[in-house]
Amino acid sequence: MMCSKYFEMQLIIKVIPVLLLLLNGIYFSQAQSATIVFGSELEHSQITPGTKNRGNPINWINVNTDPDTWKRNKDLLICSGKPIGVMRSENQYENFILEIEWKHMEAGGNSGVFVWSDARPDEKSRLPAGVEVQMLELDWVNQNVREGVTPPIAYVHGELFGVGGVETVPDNPRGTRSKSIENRCKGKGEWNSYTVVCVDGVIKLSVNGKFVNGISKSTVRKGYLCLESEGAEIQFRNLKIVKLP
Repeated sequence: MMCSKYFEMQLIIKVIPVLLLLLNGIYFSQAQSATIVFGSELEHSQITPGTKNRGNPINWINVNTDPDTWKRNKDLLICSGKPIGVMRSENQYENFILEIEWKHMEAGGNSGVFVWSDARPDEKSRLPAGVEVQMLELDWVNQNVREGVTPPIAYVHGELFGVGGVETVPDNPRGTRSKSIENRCKGKGEWNSYTVVCVDGVIKLSVNGKFVNGISKSTVRKGYLCLESEGAEIQFRNLKIVKLP
């Protein structure tokens, strides 16, 4: 009898990890299949001067955040910021122009958009590889003073850098990252507009109507778009992708 119970316990010990892996896989697949429709895309050849050029709706897939992390409210996409993670576009893009408006709802809020991403989150950071276009609220620098040094204001908006092994050549080097040459970002509760031009491994970024940053020679040149959840509420609107030849 004792021998029988021992073998039963050993069987349970072996089965439990397998069940946990299966359940985790089911949850992940469900998260991957949950979609939100937000923004539009169109081919460059479809653009006609003097018309609205609405394009086709874009489906977004929740990769590794909670079901309620992302919500649509009329024309707005609202991200709670929790947990850290991303949702990705249904399709991959290579050469394109991205237009997007965003505003942080909390001082020091952190977020961004990944271009040319593999949409495969790292286990520790929960963020994928790609090129990140930084979106930080202005007070972030004051909340992250280290050893008495306040980070440069250019860090908080529009900094461009490779993530997950992706390498780039910065236009305005801050180490391996490229910083904005002019602070054009608005603070908490105010809308900011980004235009991101991505062509053949080159990225140029316009912040609120002026180009202030860029990178070149990216080691990745095609991938998903990923919107980032990173601890604080952020809202997005008016997202449009124009696909280029």
